[in-house]
Amino acid sequence: MKKTVKSALILVSLAMLGNASAAKLTVWTHFGDAELTWLKAQAASYTKSSGNTVEIVSVPFDQMPDKLIQSAPKGQGPDLVVTLPQDRLGQLAAAGVIEPMDKYITSKSDLDKTALSAMTYQGKLFSLPMFAEAVAVVYNKKLLPGGVPSNWDQFIKTAQANTGSGKFGFLVDLANAYMNYGIFSAYGGYVFKNNNGTLNVKDVGLSNAGSDKAVAMLNDLRYKYNLIPEGVDGGVAKDAFVQGRLAMLLTGPWDMADIKKANIDYGIANLPAPTGATGKWSPFVGVQGVMMNAYSKNKVAAAQFAKSLVSSDAQTSFNKAGGRIPVSLSARVKLKSDPVVVGFGKAISAGTPMPNVPQMSAVWGPWSNAVAQSVQKASPNYSSILDSAVKEINSNIK
Repeated sequence: MKKTVKSALILVSLAMLGNASAAKLTVWTHFGDAELTWLKAQAASYTKSSGNTVEIVSVPFDQMPDKLIQSAPKGQGPDLVVTLPQDRLGQLAAAGVIEPMDKYITSKSDLDKTALSAMTYQGKLFSLPMFAEAVAVVYNKKLLPGGVPSNWDQFIKTAQANTGSGKFGFLVDLANAYMNYGIFSAYGGYVFKNNNGTLNVKDVGLSNAGSDKAVAMLNDLRYKYNLIPEGVDGGVAKDAFVQGRLAMLLTGPWDMADIKKANIDYGIANLPAPTGATGKWSPFVGVQGVMMNAYSKNKVAAAQFAKSLVSSDAQTSFNKAGGRIPVSLSARVKLKSDPVVVGFGKAISAGTPMPNVPQMSAVWGPWSNAVAQSVQKASPNYSSILDSAVKEINSNIK
């Protein structure tokens, strides 16, 4: 009898030791519906393999950054945040509330280099990229059986040939700076000069010679080539595409649900570099990733779970849950039959990460206004418009 009691006590003690060594992770997420179900399944799988438990807490997307800054130093924040975009990265890193991830990652070869760059701040990787988005040309195969021309002059001719009688060859929201950044980059324009991965916020390239050429080309799309009428925004352009009246639409993955619903036989391709450009078309890339609380007491366990979320298999199942474009290159290969993943994946790999420094907030207003002014009438004074915008940007940053 005594031997039985002793054995039972040993088993209880071992169980208590096991529980004491197991980590309890808290994860904040803005995911909903199928993506939240996916995250909970990943957490359950991680718990089964590691013994560590994961509590998933839903937090509104727009509240997460400020809430993390306020709660993390008090020891009240999560271990991980799933997910936040790179445009909040600089703010969070400067506040000291997110942990550099480099030392936890043994290999980065499977992750898209553009996405990794987006999540790197002052030379350190502060987030594991999980999904990305960029704009590309979505085209109607019925109207354009030969696909999108890779030569700009041919692209313009093809667009013009499909324009008229209530139909359009190519549409984009010309006044949208984000949508048209690829034209800026092709001509040598830039927001902040990138010096080996570090952005120089004192060197704004939105009024250089390349940027002048970029807005002149945007103006030409409306007033020289007569492709994009005044009043066309993203909604008008998408409506024309889903109605079968538009051959080529510059948009992102966010419009694909409506395009699929309309049963349009579509393809996706990169925009060709415009005539006279010094480089290739390189659109802005937005990336969201998993970030670790710098004050977490379970960093090793949290890093293990974070890495599991960006693994090839996890990225593949995540895409199937919500349609996001994975940053795992091997996951893209597994999803090679999905034209959305393949098409936008190529645009992401060819793209330029949106600046992740806090100073980017000083750029959007003046730059957007300048782009809108540049396409309001034929051949305005581009240099004057852009010079004024950059002057305002520099003033805002100071």
